[in-house]
Amino acid sequence: MSFVAIGLALLGAVFLAFGAQRQGTAVRAGTGGRSLDSAGFRKLLTNARWLVGLALLGVGTVLNVMALNLASLTVIQPVGAIALVITTVVNSRDQGIRLNRLTVGAITACVSGSALFVLLAVRVTRENHLIDPRQELSVVLLLTAAVVLFGSLALIGRRRLNAFAYILGAGVLFGFVAVLTKIVVGHLLDPNGRFLLNVPVPTLLALAAAAALGAWFVQSAYATGPPDLVIAGLTVIDPIVGIAVGITILDELQPAVGTAIALTMGGAALIAIVGVVALSRHHPDIAGRTR
Repeated sequence: MSFVAIGLALLGAVFLAFGAQRQGTAVRAGTGGRSLDSAGFRKLLTNARWLVGLALLGVGTVLNVMALNLASLTVIQPVGAIALVITTVVNSRDQGIRLNRLTVGAITACVSGSALFVLLAVRVTRENHLIDPRQELSVVLLLTAAVVLFGSLALIGRRRLNAFAYILGAGVLFGFVAVLTKIVVGHLLDPNGRFLLNVPVPTLLALAAAAALGAWFVQSAYATGPPDLVIAGLTVIDPIVGIAVGITILDELQPAVGTAIALTMGGAALIAIVGVVALSRHHPDIAGRTR
C-alpha cells in the first residue's frame, strides 16, 4: 500500500510543480518584486495564470491527501521533492534563465537527500491509524503557537522579511497542516458515519488558520523569490516538520530502528537542507536581484 501512496504523491508533485510555477510568475508580474499586500492579492484573484496555478495546486493537494490516507507521514512528506526538479526546468525555460552549476548542485542535493530519506522511511515506519485524543491535542497546541508566532512576524516585520523567511514560515505551517489533514481524514473515515461531527472544533480551526497563513506566506515568497526556491523550501522544511511530529507525537517510528539507519536518515535530511540553503544563495534569479 505504501508504494501506491508514493505513486499518488509523485503524481501530486507534478501538479504542485506546474501550479507553483504558474502562480509564482503571476505574483512576480503583479508585484514587480515588491512585497505582496492586500490590494495586490485582490488583483491576483482575477489573474487567469494565477487561477490556473491555483486549480493545479488544488488537484495536487487532493492527490497528496489521498496518499496520506494510505501511508504514514514519514513516507509521503519527502516525496514532493520531485516537484523541485519539474518546477526548476519549467520555470527556467519559461523565464529564459540559465542555471549555473551551483544551482544544479543544490537541486541535486535537495532531491537526492529527500529520495534517500524516503527509501529508508519506508523500511522503518509503521502505520498508526488509532491516534490518541491527547496526541491530537498536542499537535493542535503546537500549531496554535506556530500560527501566533508567524502571524505576529507577518504583521510586524512584513516589509523586512525575505523569501527564505517566508519559505521557512510556510514550511513549518504546512508541515503541521499535513499532520492535521491526516488526522482529520481518519475522523472522516470513521465507520460510525458521523463524518465532520467526529472532528473536534479546535482541530478544524487550527487547520484552517494554518492553511490560510501558510498560503499567504507562500504567495509572499513568490513575490520576493523564484518559484523553484519556494518549492525547494517547502519540499524540505515541510517534510522535516511533518516527520518530526509523526515520530515524536504520533509514534510512527518502529521501536527497533538501527543506529546506522537513523544516522543515515539524519544525514539525508541534512543534505537536503544544505541544498535549500545553497539554492537560496546561488540561484541565478537571487544573484541577479542581489546585483
